[in-house]
Amino acid sequence: MMDTPTYLHGLNERQKEAVLQTEGAVLIVAGAGAGKTKTLTHRILNLIHQGIAPSEILAITFTNKAAHEMRERMEKLLQNDQTLNLPIYSTARPLLSTFHSLGVYILRENAAIVGLSRNFTIFDKSDSKRAIKEALESCNIDPKQFDPGKLQNIISRQKGDGVTPSSFKEKMGKEYLQSIVGRVWEAYESILKREKSLDFDDLLLKTLSLLRENDAVRAHYQDKWKYVHIDEYQDTNKVQYLISKILAEKSRNICVVGDVDQNIYSWRGADIQNMLSFEEDYPEAKVILLEENYRSSQNILSLANTVIKKNKFRKEKNLFTNNPVGEKIGLFEGYDEADEAYFVANKIKSLISSGAKAEEIAILYRANFQSRIIEEALLHYEVPYHVLGTRFYERKEIKDALSYIRAALNPESLSDIKRIINVPVRGIGKVTIVKMFAGQEAALPAATRAKIQNFRNLLAEIAVNVSTKKPSEIFAELIKKTGMEASLEDGTDEGTERIENIKELVTLATKYDDMPLPTGIEKMLEEAALASDQDSLIKKQTNSVKVMTVHAAKGLEFDYVFITGLEENLFPHKRMGETNKSEQDNEEERRLFYVAITRARKKLFLCYASIRMIFGSKQMNIPSEFLSDVDDSLVEQEAWQGGEERPFKTISF
Repeated sequence: MMDTPTYLHGLNERQKEAVLQTEGAVLIVAGAGAGKTKTLTHRILNLIHQGIAPSEILAITFTNKAAHEMRERMEKLLQNDQTLNLPIYSTARPLLSTFHSLGVYILRENAAIVGLSRNFTIFDKSDSKRAIKEALESCNIDPKQFDPGKLQNIISRQKGDGVTPSSFKEKMGKEYLQSIVGRVWEAYESILKREKSLDFDDLLLKTLSLLRENDAVRAHYQDKWKYVHIDEYQDTNKVQYLISKILAEKSRNICVVGDVDQNIYSWRGADIQNMLSFEEDYPEAKVILLEENYRSSQNILSLANTVIKKNKFRKEKNLFTNNPVGEKIGLFEGYDEADEAYFVANKIKSLISSGAKAEEIAILYRANFQSRIIEEALLHYEVPYHVLGTRFYERKEIKDALSYIRAALNPESLSDIKRIINVPVRGIGKVTIVKMFAGQEAALPAATRAKIQNFRNLLAEIAVNVSTKKPSEIFAELIKKTGMEASLEDGTDEGTERIENIKELVTLATKYDDMPLPTGIEKMLEEAALASDQDSLIKKQTNSVKVMTVHAAKGLEFDYVFITGLEENLFPHKRMGETNKSEQDNEEERRLFYVAITRARKKLFLCYASIRMIFGSKQMNIPSEFLSDVDDSLVEQEAWQGGEERPFKTISF
């Protein structure tokens, strides 16, 4: 019998089975903390050991953070494997990407076919919202009557379902809102076309259209990637599902990894049926369960298993671990939301005093409004914390700097030009901008035309830098030559912070300095546009408690987790005015609770309040239905420690 290859050591039997099943369709049902990334990367390594060229392997995941982690792990595996023929594989690597980055990759390679330039602009959410507002105005519709953000979400969801403006008009009914969406959508598409730009959803929808309609392009990528891997398959929407299916259509070598029990993004278009129906799409599929959890104590997993078993729309599995049984789950009933919040903050202070690391503690909540009182309590006890909030790339000064590069590369990107033409102030007013865009520039005064020409000269200079200098050099020069740095030096703390932010952009750009020109700057712009919510956990604040929604916590793990607001209508959540939820909605709330539970490694705290002030109204609450699933043997009641007097007054009637 041959010895087991070294690179398979450390894998459990189910992981090893998934790694060795290289041919055909494979469905890996991976429970929380079951080592799915380890399994995926070792599977790719095994394919390379079997003689598959790295360039023939594709792996797609959802967030930049997850893709980055997978690339880092893959790189270590390849570099540390002494049995590989490194001279051959030293430069070739599998493509490990997000869905959106894959779309950018395919569209850039085929830009001419789809009527774009290689340097097409990617609209982020705020760019799209501004364009929707412009589209409303062009249709003589008051943006105050129809919220641009709401229309943007409707259009985005339709695109995620594979719907185009023309197909939407064909299927839409006679409802007034639908007719408004149809008109605005057409105007919005005209703006995108005019500016030679794509929004997030176009990166996938245009890619799908290209693969569907162009036989040569489709055949090229089917032959290029003979082994396709999709991570977090339960979160795919219709377009992502169809792209995956097309790419694997010829080889039938598709390996998908996911957990139906962690499907919590239906509101973004994620379709749980994509995973539940995988065996219908691929009757020959091998199904492998990864049920051994390496993260949590057995008590935490026992609760998770009990909670999720009530759901019907799932693949049956049962998490277990070789970790210790662990501490019991703490249960705290507060009088009101202040009682709950101050208990949590007081408990965290005690944990930190006992040696727990602040960065290994998380407070989770279902609705954003819950954070205010939690922050108040943390401040009272002087507990360092960080709320998952405004992303680095969403800060004004960062968006301004990126817009300069985008406008230099794509002078027809009117959204970027509008954003920066007066940053810093150049004395170019709104009327002047309107005349510029209307082709009436010749009618402007000579002094004004000179200002516009100086601005264009600046963009031209930046464009030259893009093709001749490293990304970090480009940004270092840009923030000075544009006058951004000088304009922010106003002596205020805010000004100082904003200068530090744009200087951090220069530091960030060094990551791309070793790439060929202009690939580095292109990649930086792409990743900036595609940055996810989880990318916003600020690394400098590693020694702080993390405060976030349960949705934002997916993919993260902590030693100590506090789940707050476990009350009916809050968690499970019920929006104001909502009557009855569908069974699928109810199951998603339960999956969300399951995700929250499985973030914890050592100790889990479940908290709720009898009275809560919501939108200015005091409400008497009953405990969440989820708490009825908690076995008494797993739980211990929590109380204020040391008889300390509570440092606030509870609400009285």
